[in-house]
Amino acid sequence: MSLAKAAVVGWEPERVTADDALVALYREHATRLVGMLTVYVGSQAAAEDLAQEAFLRTYRAWERVRDEDRAAAYLYKAAFNLARSGFRRRLVALRHRPEPTPAVRAAVDDVVLRDDQRAVVDALRNLPARQRECLVLRFYADLSESEIASTLAISPNSVKTHVRRGLAALEARLEERR
Repeated sequence: MSLAKAAVVGWEPERVTADDALVALYREHATRLVGMLTVYVGSQAAAEDLAQEAFLRTYRAWERVRDEDRAAAYLYKAAFNLARSGFRRRLVALRHRPEPTPAVRAAVDDVVLRDDQRAVVDALRNLPARQRECLVLRFYADLSESEIASTLAISPNSVKTHVRRGLAALEARLEERR
């Protein structure tokens, strides 16, 4: 059953709206999307903002998406594109700053994570962006290689390569900490 059908009790094909489909999409993917983005960008508040904007953009593009089954891929792609755009904007801003300030993490980030979890998240943050994206989508969101490829607009072989290299780099970084 499609997302929109599941969202509407007493479903009738001609009465399903973009609103109904987006509500179902939100119910099914919001928590996982925010979790993935939190790992990716390092801040739950930023992740929530990115997810909200991604849902808004998916809603605005609903006429182009048309296929409810592709809506989730569109949503994830929009969210990660927004995150990457934010990274690019921050890089430009850093280049024009007279003195960069060190990144300050929220105290709750340290409290919520156990030591071993914190080590993994810190190691993840130090990976190249594409490896980090592939690992988060594969192991946190539990997406298949083809779903990751669709979300990131890369080939499935590239996904395999990034996952393999990312895992090797993570293992090496975590071994250094021991």
